[in-house]
Amino acid sequence: MSQRSSQHIVGIHYAVGPKIGEGSFGVIFEGENILHSGQSQTGSKRDSSIIMANEPVAIKFEPRHSDAPQLRDEFRAYRILNGCVGIPHAYYFGQEGMHNILIIDLLGPSLEDLFEWCGRKFSVKTTCMVAKQMIDRVRAIHEHDLIYRDIKPDNFLISQYQRVSPEGKVTKSCASSSNNDPNLIYMVDFGMAKQYRDPRTKQHIPYRERKSLSGTARYMSINTHFGREQSRRDDLESLGHVFFYFLRGSLPWQGLKAPNNKLKYEKIGMTKQKLNPDDLLANNAIPYQFATYLKYARSLKFEEDPDYDYLISLMDDALRLNNLEDDGHYDWMELNNGKGWNIKVNRRANLHGYGNPNPRANGNTTRNNTNMNSKTRNTTPVPTARQQVQNSNNNMDNSKSRISSNPQSFIKQQLLKKNEPNKYIPETHSNLQRPMKSQSQTYDSISHPQNSPFVTYSSLKPNPKRSTNEHNLSSHYSNFANKNINYQSQQNYEQENDAYSNNENEAFCSRFYNYCCCCFCCC
Repeated sequence: MSQRSSQHIVGIHYAVGPKIGEGSFGVIFEGENILHSGQSQTGSKRDSSIIMANEPVAIKFEPRHSDAPQLRDEFRAYRILNGCVGIPHAYYFGQEGMHNILIIDLLGPSLEDLFEWCGRKFSVKTTCMVAKQMIDRVRAIHEHDLIYRDIKPDNFLISQYQRVSPEGKVTKSCASSSNNDPNLIYMVDFGMAKQYRDPRTKQHIPYRERKSLSGTARYMSINTHFGREQSRRDDLESLGHVFFYFLRGSLPWQGLKAPNNKLKYEKIGMTKQKLNPDDLLANNAIPYQFATYLKYARSLKFEEDPDYDYLISLMDDALRLNNLEDDGHYDWMELNNGKGWNIKVNRRANLHGYGNPNPRANGNTTRNNTNMNSKTRNTTPVPTARQQVQNSNNNMDNSKSRISSNPQSFIKQQLLKKNEPNKYIPETHSNLQRPMKSQSQTYDSISHPQNSPFVTYSSLKPNPKRSTNEHNLSSHYSNFANKNINYQSQQNYEQENDAYSNNENEAFCSRFYNYCCCCFCCC
């Protein structure tokens, strides 16, 4: 690592190296522990959670004032899942200048990357072996009372990573918790994860409808498309869509057109609903066990316990009936004349390790718009806190947009402008919410006041008959306007509006919101 980059230290003893990825959430840098062997923040006593000196790590940076902060919730999920096979260790979470940072194991390329390098199609053998690992990872998450809610190939990474020295030499290593298995599959990016039951009582969250969408439209379940509360069955159904994506190269609902995104997502959902899983077998070129898998996942009840062993046995049956064997030899090991993937040859973006998607695109975007043949990496270090503040001030001075001198007038224009029915405003909630009992001792609401709010975006539709809650909200805006608060960020308002209880917020949202759209991408 260069002397210049080693001068930028975060998290007490982690040196920031070259940039290796970025997305709408922020930027990922390669890093290194330069001090000594130390214990991770997860507090585990397992040897695998201890980071050794000079061991490489991935350092994720996220603006502290992001509209949709995810790193804190992601860190909480890593703490809950600490010690599980195929889950990276989180060594540190904190604030650095104007950013939140999360330090985890450095991992290799994603399954989406490997899928692209293999000609956008996996063999039946590779798909079955990958599917068994993916089902195991999802089972571990569910056993720890979480649902993932954003299953896609980009979020599954292999343990082997490669680094290029200044002399151009490539070194291969594996994550410390992988037991030197280069093809052990990890799950990352838990910003959308949510608790589906109480960790102590195991009380399941209630079934609800008219929920905001969350996930990636290409892979999300049918229930999610129609606004139904997600549970374990939806993670498994999304996995089934990913398996067919690997075997077919694409899915029938990719490339659908519609006048707007809302209609497009509904059209995708209707297409999934109309197509029978047997129709996805491509004239029996795909083993029928994959259709059986998808039928089983879609048949599960909202609170039903899935039979993960049965689903894994379906993959074993597909291997056996096709005279194949789970020998750990994957398609990507045949790349470059049998030498396997190489960081100098195979370069494509992913949110964690190698390259980046379009930084202006949605965080769930699975397509890459950067030059895949570029062999240079940005080695610009992270700006210091003073530089960040100065850059922020310069951006404000050079901005052509100005906030109205009357904050109250500005807010009313943003909230009640009739000519802009699709105007978005933030809606706060926490991803890792825990069910809390009401006075009736039923889990009729989900809340975790200790968690920082996670901001999603909801389509605003004014109600012609203003309710008492809306009058109270307007007066509350007026009080804040007298304090000359910058209302350009609705998140600041949400943080200061602690006077409203969760019940009042839900009452307001039920009257004021028509259709909720969370962070997800089109196919």
